[in-house]
Order: sequence, then structure tokens, then C-alpha cells
Amino acid sequence: MEKPNMIIHAEKGLNYTAFDVKWIPKSAKESYILQIYELCDGNLELVEDIERPKALKCGTFGATVFEERHIAIGDFDGNLEIYDFNFTNSPIYSVQAHSEIINAIDGVGGLNIGKGAPEIVTGSRDGTVKVWDPRQKEKPVVCIEPEEEKEKRDCWAVAFGDAHSPEDRCVCAGFDNGDIKLFDLRKNSIRWETTLKNGICSLQFDRKDIEMNKLVATTLESNFTVFDMRTFHHENGYAFVNKKSHKSTVWCARHLPQNRDIFMTSGGNGSLNLWKYSYPPKRTKLLDDGSVEGVAGEVQDLNDAIFSSQPITSFDWCADKTGLCTFVGIDQTVKIGIITKLNTL
Repeated sequence: MEKPNMIIHAEKGLNYTAFDVKWIPKSAKESYILQIYELCDGNLELVEDIERPKALKCGTFGATVFEERHIAIGDFDGNLEIYDFNFTNSPIYSVQAHSEIINAIDGVGGLNIGKGAPEIVTGSRDGTVKVWDPRQKEKPVVCIEPEEEKEKRDCWAVAFGDAHSPEDRCVCAGFDNGDIKLFDLRKNSIRWETTLKNGICSLQFDRKDIEMNKLVATTLESNFTVFDMRTFHHENGYAFVNKKSHKSTVWCARHLPQNRDIFMTSGGNGSLNLWKYSYPPKRTKLLDDGSVEGVAGEVQDLNDAIFSSQPITSFDWCADKTGLCTFVGIDQTVKIGIITKLNTL
């Protein structure tokens, strides 16, 4: 099999450090730190510069419709705000969501992805995970707090999943001590929890709008783990495969929208690594006690390349054009990349 090529198509220097970058749905524009750029003839051209008094940490379009394309953002002071790019003087939704920085955010129910109401989940240094309905003001619809007798942990990652019906939905949260907790929002209870050896930098289900299938968790110390989320064993939990990569922190993992078995990881050594997950011949096996356990597949390294001398902290695929991507890092640049041959994998 011929390896996909990984090419820089365009890049733009910034006068600040960008923590997150997102493609605007159905658009050749992109947004980060509330600056909007348009990709035009191989160049990034500034379309709009939206000044804010507070620094931003993370953003998502996951709870908006295509026609509106509202972005929800979390900032360093714990504020959750939603902006309409047509009216950028002030947010259309604003709430003091947390007492400390919002590290992570995700959305579901928008962009025709996931059944049920549009919702936003935020995770914070204050140790709480909160779910918000942007149609309601002031209070979250769900607040997941640490148990009183346990030490408060910094929440670094959140992700929606299992939104395959109007009633079903879950939130996965990852913490600085390696804890992963899966919350069933329908039952308002913890469905599963485990602990990895290092802090959880990012979480993503391969798809939000189907029954849980795969979950990728990236961590400090060069590791990421792919969990097979279809079969739960009462003692052994979910089957998984662990890989080492980047020789540094694995900052994030993002599945290719056009093929959810392919995903990219970004690393603290300035590299991007492209992976493919292959399912085993049988995804379950019968144990001696009569119980059924899941079987993990294999992860194949398709290609990797170093694009920066500094960590690449955020990566996003374009949902409209296979292989088009964007990423930012500590080197204060935003880059547009093209990954070739993905349709042949």
C-alpha cells in the first residue's frame, strides 16, 4: 500500500499563541482565537478580527446548525460564550460556567450530528464537567462534580458520544491524573471508569451519532489508547490497544470525517502521525465463565512528519474536502495541510 503524503499547503504567522483551531462548517474559512481567515489561492487572508477582553482556550461548532454556524467558546476565566459571526460585537449567549479556566469543550445535536437537543459540554480546572442547553440561560442541565471525599482533579478533555437516539447520550471526561469517566446522561450516572498511566490530553469518539464504537484517548508520555466501546465486560471493562507515538505528549486525536477508522494525532515534538484502525476477525470472545469480552483491533502507522519545532496543540479536519486539514501550535503559526491518497485506504 502506497503511503499517504502529508503536505503543507499554506501557513500564516500569528502574534499570539493559538490553543485551538476549527474549520467553519461548509466553508473554506477557519476560526481560531476569534480571528476568521479564508483560504484563497493557497493563501490565508484575514476576514475578521474579533477582539475580546479575555483569552480563549477552546471552541466548538457541534451544537449549531449549518445555516447559523455559531461557535461556542470557553475562556481562561471560566466563561462560556456563543458568537454569531454576522453580529460579532457581543456574544448571543454568555454564562459564567466555571470558577476557573475551561480546558475543553464539545457540542452535539448540531450540524445534523447526533439525535436530540443541541448541547454543549465543558470541562474545567475546577474539577467539574457541565452540560449546557444553549436555549436555556444561567444553569447547566447537568453538573458532574467530584465526590466530596475525593481530591478535585483538573478536567483536561471532554467528548460527547452515543447520541444515536433522542433519549440516549453520554459524556466522556478525562482528567490530569489519567482518570477517564463515562457518564450516561439518560440515567444520570457513571457507566464506566478507568485510569491510564498519564494525564488525559484529549478524547474523541469515532462518531457521536451512533451507538458507541471506538474511543481514542491521548495522554502525556507519548501514549494513546483506542478503546473498543461495543462490548463491556463487568470485570475487564472495554477492550483496548495502546500505542506509543511522537516521543512526547500526544496533544490530540481527530478522526477523518470521511473514514472514521483513520485518525490523526498531534505531538509535543511538532509532528503529525496518521493512523488506521483495523478490526479483528471477531470483535468478541466467550470466556470460560460464560461471559462475553470485547476484542481490540490493531493500529497501523500510515505516515508521520514533523511540521514544527514546537508542540502542535490542536488539529481539525475539513468535513467537506477529504484530506484538507488545519493545525496550530506553540510556534504561533496556523497551517493548512493536505493529506493525499486517503480515499484509497
